[in-house]
Amino acid sequence: MTCIIVDDEPLAREGLQLLIAATKDLDLLAGFSNAAAASKLLLTDRVDLLFLDIQMPGINGIEFARTVPTKTLVIFTTAFTEYAIDSYEVEAIDYLVKPIKPERFQRAVAKAFSYQQLLHADTAAGNIESVSDDYIFIKSERKVFKVQFKDILFIEGLKDYVIVHTEDQRIITAMNIKTIHDQLPRGIFVRISKSYVINVQHIASFDNNTVFVRKFEIPIGSAYRAYFFDEFVAKRILSR
Repeated sequence: MTCIIVDDEPLAREGLQLLIAATKDLDLLAGFSNAAAASKLLLTDRVDLLFLDIQMPGINGIEFARTVPTKTLVIFTTAFTEYAIDSYEVEAIDYLVKPIKPERFQRAVAKAFSYQQLLHADTAAGNIESVSDDYIFIKSERKVFKVQFKDILFIEGLKDYVIVHTEDQRIITAMNIKTIHDQLPRGIFVRISKSYVINVQHIASFDNNTVFVRKFEIPIGSAYRAYFFDEFVAKRILSR
């Protein structure tokens, strides 16, 4: 997997270079101090993964992430945890807080490898085949999968695709997240950000910024927070 680093801090770039060098099958093409320089390489070379700082002079990381090619995955690297929710709103696959721990870096890269395989699968014909009261048929990788609503943990938007996460598989199909959400029962599935729809039956807990679905931490987008708490949570919390 090819990758580049975009970070205005030399020490941060050096740290990432060491982590990348210690990672099998990860090939660093270049490191850049600003988004403008990196964008020129993206026009000429295939870049699978982008390690991107957020606070930079000129174009910041959030703005730049919106311009990268569809199949370039983005992992944000920043010292500021308050940007986490914003990063998922531009469909980043992970968010690393500096100083980056090697084990946390490896988890993020493993996720990138996994998602790259999904994105390079044959999903051109992917779509929803049909919907019933209890399940949905989804085309993916030249097959049609029958997926029970109760088995769906959450649905993740990734570029021009959605990934349906269940207990034992992930199904990717070429579709935007609004299309699939519109065909799911609203009493069960709630959209909590630009990139995530969750099955409320699998919520373990939540706080003001995050919903925990099994082992997954899913950020609540600012544009969806009021609906989630006022229209969904408040009507279901037991009061004295």
